[in-house]
Amino acid sequence: MTRVTPADRARFVPAEMVSLDCVSQATQHDSPRAAGADTDWEGVRLHVVSGKGGTGKTTVAAALALALAHGGQRTLLVEVEGRQGLAQLFETAELPYEERKIAVAPGGGEVYALAIDPEEALLDYLDMFYHLGRTGKGLKKLGAIDFATTIAPGLRDVLLTGKACEAVRRRVKGVWAYDAVVMDAPPTGRISRFLNVNTEVAGLAKFGPIHSQAEAVMRVLRSPETAVHLVTLLEEMPVQETVDGVAELTGTGLPVGGVVVNMARPPLHADDETDTGRALNAELLEAGLRAARVRPTKALVAALLKEAEEHAGRIVLETQERATVRGLGLPMYELPLLADGVDLGGLYRLADALREQGVA
Repeated sequence: MTRVTPADRARFVPAEMVSLDCVSQATQHDSPRAAGADTDWEGVRLHVVSGKGGTGKTTVAAALALALAHGGQRTLLVEVEGRQGLAQLFETAELPYEERKIAVAPGGGEVYALAIDPEEALLDYLDMFYHLGRTGKGLKKLGAIDFATTIAPGLRDVLLTGKACEAVRRRVKGVWAYDAVVMDAPPTGRISRFLNVNTEVAGLAKFGPIHSQAEAVMRVLRSPETAVHLVTLLEEMPVQETVDGVAELTGTGLPVGGVVVNMARPPLHADDETDTGRALNAELLEAGLRAARVRPTKALVAALLKEAEEHAGRIVLETQERATVRGLGLPMYELPLLADGVDLGGLYRLADALREQGVA
């Protein structure tokens, strides 16, 4: 099938929300990487990224979008929580309610971003199904749109997920408008309810356009083209929330992807990653300081021993939590802690790390 040229894509204007009835029949496989596949998630076109607050899920989503765009691919990065976190990461102006190119990946790929606004998405919906046009704009001025999305949170989630799923299914001249869509989704504690929109709208509409839209969205979300990835840290609470999240997603029939361990600390002892420092004592430390021509005062030795003990405890904790994550039996990836924080250059480094581990 012929790919759309850069000139074609430059002229492309994003379409309105369309029917999602035609879901491709991608082959599902037990292993994350099918025989002959180049990456772990071959055939997955919607990557939903969630995680406990503070684990860096937005950063991971952004890095994943860059990784997936490598080599000339075109990805869309979707934000649904209205925090404008993507604009900050990519060092750009606040994102409007439109698909805008925000980065170029190695090899000529492109990353577009969209901050979905529930009110604007509802106006799109009303215009598409009921042809309200300017009347819909008037409803917004009267506050009716905000009222509708507030009293019916299920409708709000249908609009948010529906817009992302529409981008997954959209075609231009017979080919996909985007090779992949990455959604920076709500935290793990809310992800199952957020994605399980058909249950949420059951009390709103038993039939009609809203019900049909929810059903169409769920066909995409439950298809082999979707994977829900969870981001965690090697700490007790984030790991436990990840375990609970996997169980909840599995119980609701949503496709669980991989687990990304973010902000992993490199070993301090280059020769032996398992060395926790517990064998260190004052005598050994004093000898080492003298060999380095540093006077081993009591205060210095005590401070270094305390730091070594804290490091040892951290290594033990991380080892235990890493084993728990591995016990989930899911693909697991690790991203390093960036000492200088995450800037645009750091995002590209994280994207490279994901690619090296087979994510994209």
